[in-house]
Amino acid sequence: MKIAVTGKGGVGKTSLTALFARIAAGRGNPVLAIDADPNPNLHLALGFPSAPPPLVGMKQLIEERLGSLEGFFRLNPRVDDIPEQFSLMKDGIRLLVMGGIDQGGAGCACPQSAFLRSLLQHVMLERSDWVFIDCEAGLEHLGRATARGADALIVVVEPSRSSMETGLRIRQLAAEIGLSRLYVVGNKVRDPEERGLIEEAMAGMKVLTCLPESAELRRASSRGMQVLDPVLTGAAMGILEEIDAAGIAGRG
Repeated sequence: MKIAVTGKGGVGKTSLTALFARIAAGRGNPVLAIDADPNPNLHLALGFPSAPPPLVGMKQLIEERLGSLEGFFRLNPRVDDIPEQFSLMKDGIRLLVMGGIDQGGAGCACPQSAFLRSLLQHVMLERSDWVFIDCEAGLEHLGRATARGADALIVVVEPSRSSMETGLRIRQLAAEIGLSRLYVVGNKVRDPEERGLIEEAMAGMKVLTCLPESAELRRASSRGMQVLDPVLTGAAMGILEEIDAAGIAGRG
């Protein structure tokens, strides 16, 4: 199973990604968790003492694989050895950090972005791991080829206008790269009225569940600790099972 999780900053996408990874690893699956957010903190939610170095900062490696960091460069660099060489492993979860691209005006054609996109394409289409990607809201590193390998893109939203507007922009970006398997998870939802607001705003996308505001999650986030809330863990299990069932039905 391969899932990308996205949404506006602060909505809980990193915590949900971590829950998915721990559940899958706990069931004996090989798990690759990828932090593709420019402000990487997935390692904290997973309980890693530190994060591996961001790939985007490894200019010598990227230049070696692409042939150049300026002008013409290879669009299909070798990336198959990257997950093992530049990740950290803990509790059956391999963690890889992409890092943010800090080149204003460079656009998606910059060498670093091309390298990271090739890596994601390899991970999504050629590896057998269970892959969970904590994405930024812009879907910077996802492309059409990557989208073909995704079982789902989960958009995490909270009942605020800015969060839901971000969710709608993500839907548009996903459509542009051909990613049609979109789901919504509501978070920090306090009552049926707030769930209704999310369902109305995200019409046309399936709302898998709405999670309540969690004191345990808030405590863990403030202390840089793993999320151990049993309610959220149970909900994450249900999400994975529903996506898996939908994938089986789609292949049948």
